[in-house]
Amino acid sequence: MPAGIVTGLASEAAIARRLWPDALIGCAASRPEKAMVEAARLADAGAGALLSFGIAGGLEPDLVPGSLVVATEIVTEDGRHPCHPALRDWLQALLPEARLAPVFGSDRPAASPADKASLRARSGAVAVDMESAAVASIAGRRGLPFAVLRAIADPPERTLPPAALDAVDDNGRPAIGRVLRALLRRPWELPALLRLGRDSRLAHRSLEGLFGRAGLRLPVA
Repeated sequence: MPAGIVTGLASEAAIARRLWPDALIGCAASRPEKAMVEAARLADAGAGALLSFGIAGGLEPDLVPGSLVVATEIVTEDGRHPCHPALRDWLQALLPEARLAPVFGSDRPAASPADKASLRARSGAVAVDMESAAVASIAGRRGLPFAVLRAIADPPERTLPPAALDAVDDNGRPAIGRVLRALLRRPWELPALLRLGRDSRLAHRSLEGLFGRAGLRLPVA
């Protein structure tokens, strides 16, 4: 059975397709409700396991842009969802440099340092994304193993500029027009947006760096 991989961005999906050509892949366009739909679609299509893959916001101060995180569990407002031990251990063995820790599955961006500090204090998570909760939920409903592999983009001290919060179109690609219009209204956001772009590129490079790893084929139960 193929694995099913859920990403937030089209760029992450492109990396996943190169890493795992036989996998079923769904892009959620950074929308939690679409992540739920995509995870269910992959399960319906015969996925034997689900992987949440892409970039994430950092909650732990020592995780810099590009740091890799393998989740032990997904923490949500409703509870904790342990990742499958075999998939988690496989990722940890493949990526010994990755942090093995909880990840928070959020339904909205953690936009400010205060937001991130609050999530960290309440959950013990070291990273946050908006797709993993959906993957955990569908995996639980369908009896499928699931895992999470994320690369840190914005670290905990960064504030996401408002222009970045509506910067992805329905296909998970950059919504350039919306971003430019936002900058025309609030040009002072440009430096923060450029920093975010740099951090995101570092995170993408970490994911692209997986291309040379041996044993990358996803184990599927």
